[in-house]
Amino acid sequence: MKRVLFSAVAVVGLIGTPVARAQDPVKVDPKHYTVVFENDAVRVLHVHYAVGEKSVMHSHPDSVAVFMGDQKAKMTHPDGKSEEMSGKKGEAIFTPAGAHLPENIGTGPLDVILVELKKPATK
Repeated sequence: MKRVLFSAVAVVGLIGTPVARAQDPVKVDPKHYTVVFENDAVRVLHVHYAVGEKSVMHSHPDSVAVFMGDQKAKMTHPDGKSEEMSGKKGEAIFTPAGAHLPENIGTGPLDVILVELKKPATK
């Protein structure tokens, strides 16, 4: 099953917004995204969505997501396509840069620690 950062894990309202116009989740959705640490290399966010909550379209650079509990989300992409994602408590995954609109479709809160990399990951 595919796993993607739930910001995220945040839910986006502007489904048709191009990636270039996607915005910083901390600025456009401070209810769901809180900066807990930042330096020249990383920005660490706490992402929290109650059951059924959505965000607005936003983007993240390359990141590492750590799931604080089991969770399930629907991610809608700028092209309007969506997919369901899940994460298990304690799991950590790499998520490539991109835009999305997250929605918590699980039965409990969605909580993620998201470490955004300020420089693209090397391949």
